[in-house]
Amino acid sequence: MTDTIAEHYANHGIAERILSAVRATLPPGTPLTADLLAPADQLHGRGLDATKELAALLDPRPGEHILDIGSGVGGPARWIASHFSCRITGIGLTGAFCSAAEALNRATGLTDHVTIVHGSATALPFADQTFDRAYSHNVVMNIADKRAFYREARRVLKPGGVLVLLNLIAGSTGTPHYPAPWAASAATSYLATLEETRDDLTSEGFEIVQLMDTTSQTRGARRAHAQRLEAGTAPVLGAHLVMGSRMKELQINVIRSEEEGSIGSMQALVRRPA
Repeated sequence: MTDTIAEHYANHGIAERILSAVRATLPPGTPLTADLLAPADQLHGRGLDATKELAALLDPRPGEHILDIGSGVGGPARWIASHFSCRITGIGLTGAFCSAAEALNRATGLTDHVTIVHGSATALPFADQTFDRAYSHNVVMNIADKRAFYREARRVLKPGGVLVLLNLIAGSTGTPHYPAPWAASAATSYLATLEETRDDLTSEGFEIVQLMDTTSQTRGARRAHAQRLEAGTAPVLGAHLVMGSRMKELQINVIRSEEEGSIGSMQALVRRPA
């Protein structure tokens, strides 16, 4: 099953496409930074705006060691590390994404601040109590055993450490449209409701600081993006540089599903007890 999920995301030449597209928008010789890459390397819905919301919840401090679970091509990790003077280790299941993230770290001079590890979120290759904070954005929809995911996140956090989640959740009506950005079909899609998420987190020993449905807040931004996609006026820099031309269909399916009520979105801030 993990191979099927990795294959859904994998493709070749990701870093090259991103770097070429970004450099084409800049004067020759401009040094690349996490901010300049941000329009192209924030794979998740709503792009950098969502990463900024995540960072505000995470509240990282200079010098802290932070875990990004499901780090994609490393866009959020680079942006957070460069803006908050912290060190981030990202772990990802898709080898092509990990390779692209490493290349983009080198291109932005952030290899000392962002480390990428190829591995599984349900068997983290880190010692107990390694990280000050952790976050995960739109990853648990691919995880069947969510309690294992949360158990591992809690294990590697230091006492008092927080975990921030921004995820899609199961809606109240109908079936989502596939293929979607996180799954080619329902066979690899594991959406949970907000209450199921609460139960799983508390069962694995997390204290809930904040857990809320954000569907109404994100719907407008998704709808506006869908209109741009359908009109052929989407930005030159975007998630299509990572996922390829199929990204248009995937994003439109997400918006259709949200409009019909079969998916929603949530954010959570939870803590490992001190």
